[in-house]
Amino acid sequence: MVLPSSFAAGSGCPPPIPGARWSPADAPVRPLLLWVRTGTAHVRLDDGPALHLQGGEGVWIPADGRTERAITTEPGTVAFPLCPHAGAGARGLPELTRFDVPDGWQDWLIQLFNLQVTPFSGRGYSPEAIEELLRRPGSRPPAPAGVGRPPGPEALTPEERHPAPEALAAKERHLTPEVLAPPTMPRARGARAVAEELMRDPALDLTVERWASRVLSSARTLRRDFLADTGLTFERWRLHCRLAAAVEFLAAGYDVDQVAALVGFASRNGLTRAFKGQFGLTPHEFGRKLFARPGAGGLTQRAAAARHTDDLIRMMRETDTPAAPEMLPPASTPSHTNDIHVLSWMYRGSGYLDIGDRRYERERGVATWIPADLEHVTGLRENSVSLPLGNAGTADLHLAAPLQVRFSSAWDDYLMFCSISARSALRPDDHDPRHILDLFAEQAAAQRALSVPMPTDPRARAVAMECLRRIGEPGGAQDPETDGTQDAEIHRAFRDETGMTLGRWRYAARMRIARDLLTGGAPPSAVARRIGYAHLPTFSAAFSRFHGLSPREYQEREAARGR
Repeated sequence: MVLPSSFAAGSGCPPPIPGARWSPADAPVRPLLLWVRTGTAHVRLDDGPALHLQGGEGVWIPADGRTERAITTEPGTVAFPLCPHAGAGARGLPELTRFDVPDGWQDWLIQLFNLQVTPFSGRGYSPEAIEELLRRPGSRPPAPAGVGRPPGPEALTPEERHPAPEALAAKERHLTPEVLAPPTMPRARGARAVAEELMRDPALDLTVERWASRVLSSARTLRRDFLADTGLTFERWRLHCRLAAAVEFLAAGYDVDQVAALVGFASRNGLTRAFKGQFGLTPHEFGRKLFARPGAGGLTQRAAAARHTDDLIRMMRETDTPAAPEMLPPASTPSHTNDIHVLSWMYRGSGYLDIGDRRYERERGVATWIPADLEHVTGLRENSVSLPLGNAGTADLHLAAPLQVRFSSAWDDYLMFCSISARSALRPDDHDPRHILDLFAEQAAAQRALSVPMPTDPRARAVAMECLRRIGEPGGAQDPETDGTQDAEIHRAFRDETGMTLGRWRYAARMRIARDLLTGGAPPSAVARRIGYAHLPTFSAAFSRFHGLSPREYQEREAARGR
């Protein structure tokens, strides 16, 4: 199905890409892999020498909370900051290390960035994949270097070396996909943000107080939301998250010590105690059952990502050049809603957006605004890559249905830069998250036009579109400049085709847009600013004259109707 609001856009030249820097407020709690797609980047640790990177080069930056990272990019540069699992630091390099990125790895790295900053469920635990791993015949993919063998007898406890067969069989019967499933995701905004971050990287070891400060909440509220929404305390939820990830990495062939580091346990013994308490099997017993079977099915996306991280580390060590992934697997998000509008762009391949029983196709080059408060699923097909470009509040953009814009390939680098600035700490000093709306001025104006009668005369319609574009800007309440010889004809067209003078039409447009924003839940003060009123009382008086109700009364009435 074609999206209902589709426009030709982005066909001209994109804006220039400004320089950017890594925000020092982002604590270096995990290793960082910086890859320069195009342009030049500079990296310095503390007062050490600067490392200069060109397009096609990357650098491994080890995790050290005592070391300050200085990362800057020159104008025209697109550089992706990638954060591997915190546990990757144990397998990575202890010093700043430059390496080359072969062409075949570049799209995979772009998709890896997408998977780290969006809620695609391919990154998390997949019960279906584990069920295949446990039950279906097939061949297991080759394990990464140094991985894939159960630990030697000298590393095992007596119980692990000689498990009772009948006890092992009884335990395995209880190891169902339902038992292995991860804990329920919380619904509260702050708690969900924490949960999604831990699903991405279960090895992150922050206290609940530090997590709370990162999502602008309190430790008490965060604990309450986890317990109310999931039935688990924060600590218990995090433990379940880590154990679900441990299952994936064991299935991928990592040994118990490596899995412990990958999912955030300080030692092998700690993982063994928690794993056995949850599943009734030690990690080694679980691994024995996997390796005893020729059946392994497909790996989950998180386990595959861990293998590719190993390959990248091998590449950086120059031990060999691993082959690039043959394909990018499909991925999708769970069904969810956002309290803001989200903009997603298809860089490569194709995808889809499912809202209710309607499917909206997403093609290469198409950017799609996903409306707030609509439950939806976003999917990517095989060998497809998407990137989030930014968000918009309901006071800044009124959407009742998806809005789509097509960009030519000339915009690729600029849109990637927008994605990096929106979803990472690498951004310009004067970064304005709302700048992404400027790319959609024509489209936003067309959406607003749905709320007011539009003239059909080409010249009058052009003036109307300019009015809609300028609403909210300084001077936007004034009549647009027109050719003096055409001024009378334009005014006549407005009176004849809309039943209003141009001034009255502009006033009606502002009031009807205000009505739509208020219906969407935007506070009156934000609506006033958005449509060009400097003072709330002035806006309230104008709205009351037009609608017969104050903005607050109108909003309360609409909310009561929706209940």
